[in-house]
Amino acid sequence: MDRLKGKVAIVTGSTSGIGIGIARRFASEGAHVVVCGRREERGQEVVAQIEAEGGSASFHRMDLTDLSTVDALMADTARDFGHLDVLVNNAAGVGLKDGRVDEISLEDWDAMFASGVRGTFYAIKAALPYLREAGGGSIVNIGSMASISGDLGSTAYACSKAGVDMLTSSVALQYGKENVRCNCVRPGLIVTPQNEAHVPQQLKDVFLSNIEVNRYGCPDDIANACTYFASDESAYVTGQVINVDGGLNSHAPTVAQFRSAGSRTW
Repeated sequence: MDRLKGKVAIVTGSTSGIGIGIARRFASEGAHVVVCGRREERGQEVVAQIEAEGGSASFHRMDLTDLSTVDALMADTARDFGHLDVLVNNAAGVGLKDGRVDEISLEDWDAMFASGVRGTFYAIKAALPYLREAGGGSIVNIGSMASISGDLGSTAYACSKAGVDMLTSSVALQYGKENVRCNCVRPGLIVTPQNEAHVPQQLKDVFLSNIEVNRYGCPDDIANACTYFASDESAYVTGQVINVDGGLNSHAPTVAQFRSAGSRTW
């Protein structure tokens, strides 16, 4: 229960979904968690939930489209709690338009990259002085399995998340000698209380036929990986990108079809 005891952790985009799961887990492991996002009322609800569970948390407003709020988040956290040890880059734009190359506009492409790569880049840039001042720390980026292979429609999203993968490697290389580690967690299909009503059963079935365990993912699955990367248990681990996808991307894409045909191979 004390894997993150004494650490101060910022979890961006922690007013919903995966972010809430990460924030709650960090707090249960002894960290003070700075919950942040655009919706203060929702953020305060998350803080209250964490405190009711015996954890320590506070809320700070942050909007990736307003970089001054990112600067304030880092500075205020270091001032109010004395140091910054962990940054989880989970925040990303929602409701952004995407599609095939011939469908997506340049403006929508830029908006996706501003959310997925630019926001993560700037949060890291803003946090680095405080992580260095603390003698080091851990950065955990939330990527996506979309970055691994081509997609029928989510072109901009997939490309932006591929950028997060490479950003992870670059940060790990450039700041490792200063004891700043950087790793990335790629979620598979994660069903949350917020998105469950919007995930059709047909989609769940498609994923489950390719997942190598008997369920799809939940926020705790991502929180588990993030806790490891945030803790001193992973002190010798940096620059890594890990899939938390139930084995979805561990096999050939034809596995589900062969399985349904009762065949082991071609």
